[in-house]
Amino acid sequence: MSARKSEQSSKQPSLLPAVSCLLLGTGLTTLSLQTVFTDATTAKGLISKEIWQHTVRALGGSFTRASGGQIVAEIDLATLFWGGLVLAGLSWFAGAWWISRRRQQPFSRGLAQWGLCGWLWWLVPGAWEALRLVAFLTGLSSLEALLLATPSLWYALMLAGWLSTFLTLSGKRLDSAKAEFRVENRHVPASVWLTAGLYVIVFTAMNWQLYRGLLVPHGDSAMYEEHLWNLTHGKGFRSYLDQGLFLGEHLQVIHLALIPLHLIWPSHLLLELCESLALASGAIPIFWLARRHTGSKKTACLLAVAYLLYFPTQFLDIAIDLKTFRPISFGVPVLLFALDQLERGRSRSMALLLLLALSAKEDMAIIIAPLGLWIAVRRVRFRDFLPAIKSAAVKGEQGSLRAVLHGQHPPATQWEPRPPKNSELFGLTIAALNTVYLWLAVKEFIPWFRDGKQVHYLSYFRKFGESFGEIVQNIFTDPGLLFGELVTANTVIYTFLILLPLGFLPMLSPGRLAVGLPLFGLLCLNEIAQDPRHHFHAPLIPVVFWAAAAGLGNVGSVWHRVMTKWGNSKRDNSSSGQLTAKAWAAHFVWTGAFATGLFFSLGPLGRNFWDPGTTFHWRKLYVPGKRAEMFDRIYDQIPPESCVASTDFVHPRFTHHERSYDYSQFPREVNNNQPGAPPDSDYIVIDTQHRYSKIKVPEQIPEYREHLDQWERLPDTTEGYFIVLKRKDPLR
Repeated sequence: MSARKSEQSSKQPSLLPAVSCLLLGTGLTTLSLQTVFTDATTAKGLISKEIWQHTVRALGGSFTRASGGQIVAEIDLATLFWGGLVLAGLSWFAGAWWISRRRQQPFSRGLAQWGLCGWLWWLVPGAWEALRLVAFLTGLSSLEALLLATPSLWYALMLAGWLSTFLTLSGKRLDSAKAEFRVENRHVPASVWLTAGLYVIVFTAMNWQLYRGLLVPHGDSAMYEEHLWNLTHGKGFRSYLDQGLFLGEHLQVIHLALIPLHLIWPSHLLLELCESLALASGAIPIFWLARRHTGSKKTACLLAVAYLLYFPTQFLDIAIDLKTFRPISFGVPVLLFALDQLERGRSRSMALLLLLALSAKEDMAIIIAPLGLWIAVRRVRFRDFLPAIKSAAVKGEQGSLRAVLHGQHPPATQWEPRPPKNSELFGLTIAALNTVYLWLAVKEFIPWFRDGKQVHYLSYFRKFGESFGEIVQNIFTDPGLLFGELVTANTVIYTFLILLPLGFLPMLSPGRLAVGLPLFGLLCLNEIAQDPRHHFHAPLIPVVFWAAAAGLGNVGSVWHRVMTKWGNSKRDNSSSGQLTAKAWAAHFVWTGAFATGLFFSLGPLGRNFWDPGTTFHWRKLYVPGKRAEMFDRIYDQIPPESCVASTDFVHPRFTHHERSYDYSQFPREVNNNQPGAPPDSDYIVIDTQHRYSKIKVPEQIPEYREHLDQWERLPDTTEGYFIVLKRKDPLR
């Protein structure tokens, strides 16, 4: 009570800094928005072209055609500013009222705190605009192009920082919860279970609707269900997309664990459900890791939520090309559980989990090998604490002993993992075995299953050579070429897409983050993998969140060092200041995931889901249309014992037939390296309306046009949506 009276009787805070910051931030933000809305290409990261046009007209703007033929928009800056100022003012007063109510403090103090601290983040778009102008005036076209391609990242940073500041000012302070360091608690709060369950429901429903709407491709998605069907029906571990066993593509067998369930429910929908469940389960070890490092249950819950909001995680469930299932997704939670076992000092269970992770794809070795080195190096560092441990043990100082074991004495404040016995040998063995395994997988095992041909994904690194040996040699011996491919605008954007959604907190644990550097470097060199909206980044996600958990534990010590050197050590470096920094970081990690998801996610929290101008609008993807209805009319006409050649998006519906071939312009080994239908095909099914269809009428089908004596067209009952050809004289 006395503290409150003292606070109320203190000098009223000045509102001038808050008002100045609000006006400056609003002005710079609207100035940047005017630049962004100039043309649809720059604005496409925020809104679709259709919404862009409506927005410009609503703001009283107009359209003109530039000299190059490009349509640009002209918007009055004053209109933008006054509109932005009204929104900013309402947010300022509403936020200040809530902060004052929650903190039981004068309204004027809430106005001062929220206006100054919150609207500092509105300067971020201003920094973007300033850098763009500098790049334009100095002729740095590459920098200007980079900035014009990334406004969504800058606005996401602004929104995340703004929300985190508000939540920190209006929320309760986090408890230090030191007791949680000492007792290993396996309990997972209901909030984590509920959030994970909501994720499973939403993404399973989305995946199922994509399948029902004939929007899931066979290649790299539904073909995995065909593996299970063929294996349990005596046809081998394969799909008929290409000749030979699937092991000639990847050493990837983890999805075979679903066979018992698949025998009960033989459907692709089962695989979609299991993948969403597996990805959601990763929130559990993330919660354990974060609670262990921070000692705060609330912080751990927020990081688990950030994992489920993290758009690179969501794109493993539904990729940007709508490929909805890949077995490598199962490796993400497995590796997270392995990292949890590592920190518990359980080397045997960790080794088994790492072995299981390898079965998700050979790429996992690129993460596990550096992890082994980290374990070995960490053991060396742990030895530095042995004198303090022995001293505490001799004196019987149990509390000090725990502090030493947890890295709190001296001088670290971060929790330290309990290293397994013989950690140097254990870690080096893991590193060596995984390096050898990866080498043999790419150089020997996979080529053996494809009749001596080298792995198909070597073509992704064609700038470094044509063969495996040539690529490896050039990467290690041509630093100029390597530097030129690594230091690019795409690499910068890729880095931000991975780290910004987590508030860059993984960088506060550089040792752990370094475990992912080899894979990240390879992804940057890969010509088609520099985008976390596919699947190549899957092994990187566990490492990034592991580092984020440790980074959250390091916030207090980083704040201490910064304030000791640059701040007011008596005020800002107090325990209260450190707890405030930890609280802000805990919010920043999930608001960063939320804010970037607004611009990139395909889920209901992303603008793509609701923007009717995008191809990812919910009505276009998740409401089966007439095309799916028409397909039901032809499916029963094709006997299960027949061999069917079909176009991609209906191909998944025939994988339970005798054979299901891909009918496309790609040469396939099952068809003697020629496009079209293999010789033993009984039916050809053409989807004339899917996004890549070039065949609209029967006369465009080579088999029908050139071999009328062999093929007949079944009567059209689908209003031209599908063309079905039947062989007149079956070969079998």
